[in-house]
Amino acid sequence: MEYVLLGFLTSLSLILAIGAQNIFVIEQGLKKQHVFLVCLVCSVSDLILIFVGIFLFHFFNQFFNPTVEFVFNFLLVVFLIHFIYSKIKAHYKEVTFQSNVSAISKLNIFLKTLGFTYLNPHVYSDTVFILGNFSKNYLLNQKLAFGIGASFASFLFFFTLGYLSNYLSKYANDKKIWQVINIFIIAFMSFLVLFILKEMIIKFL
Repeated sequence: MEYVLLGFLTSLSLILAIGAQNIFVIEQGLKKQHVFLVCLVCSVSDLILIFVGIFLFHFFNQFFNPTVEFVFNFLLVVFLIHFIYSKIKAHYKEVTFQSNVSAISKLNIFLKTLGFTYLNPHVYSDTVFILGNFSKNYLLNQKLAFGIGASFASFLFFFTLGYLSNYLSKYANDKKIWQVINIFIIAFMSFLVLFILKEMIIKFL
């Protein structure tokens, strides 16, 4: 039980940081667009990466070099710029949350969720490398307990975030309110792009 709790608290402390993935989960919750699917993809992805880190940390640590990180950052920047562009185009469109569920396909949401999850190098640093390094000297049963606790934190966090946003959507079912939310999303994602580009330039100068 000690290692389950340790894994839970360690994972939760890492996942609480606001990032593009969390903003996307909140947005889908507010729009009531396939919330369960988004939360499930994020949680299961974390579970997979957590156990990959716990059991294969030494192997992946050899290959995740600055060049690989640069490639992931570049792909993430391209993905975010495209996402920002789509947000700008949709900014002045009428938003009706209740009817939006069928307005976008599950495949579209699924692919976007995968993009926000797997193109972000910080997802790997938090799950595979930090949690993997943290638990590298544990015994097998301790690793399993630690991984279960860490994965549970992820499931609890994403489903709480998604469905809390879903609940609060009734207060955001207004064009002006959604435009403010949309501006925040555009501004946050733009800041994130600039931050990533700055980090990429600093590391390769």
